[in-house]
Amino acid sequence: MHYIAIFALLAACVWTDDSHYSFSRSVGSGSGSSFSITGKERITAIRVWELYGNHIYGIQLCYASNWSQIAGYTYNEPLEIELFKDEKIIQVSGKYAHYIQSLIFVTNKGHSLVVGQPSGYSFNMYPTHPEAELRFLSGMYHGGLSSFQAHWDVLDDDYD
Repeated sequence: MHYIAIFALLAACVWTDDSHYSFSRSVGSGSGSSFSITGKERITAIRVWELYGNHIYGIQLCYASNWSQIAGYTYNEPLEIELFKDEKIIQVSGKYAHYIQSLIFVTNKGHSLVVGQPSGYSFNMYPTHPEAELRFLSGMYHGGLSSFQAHWDVLDDDYD
């Protein structure tokens, strides 16, 4: 019994390392093909396509000057936000039903990108560490984004 307590204590020490990574609970129905948008550098811009008067159709992130592949689909012109050098995404909110209906990206400088139609259930995503920022997105799509999850971490200073 004594060994079990020691093992549990050691395991707790390992699991409580100084990790700044966190992720937000997935929202939406979660049907279709999966996507994951990742990069090593800071997110510098976001593009979002919406079906007029309807739901989020596609999304794309820019890391430094490199655009990711599009998750979902394109339709007409995207709505876009470009971030300043010291700016980062610190909150993602929106509404969902079967599809992701709306998204609001908020930066540490108070700027925001608002896309879609505000109908359905509300969600609010943010990091658990005060210095963390949006690092990547994952979810599923079919006929638009059907689920959405934000992943947060503290970016190394080497990427500023």
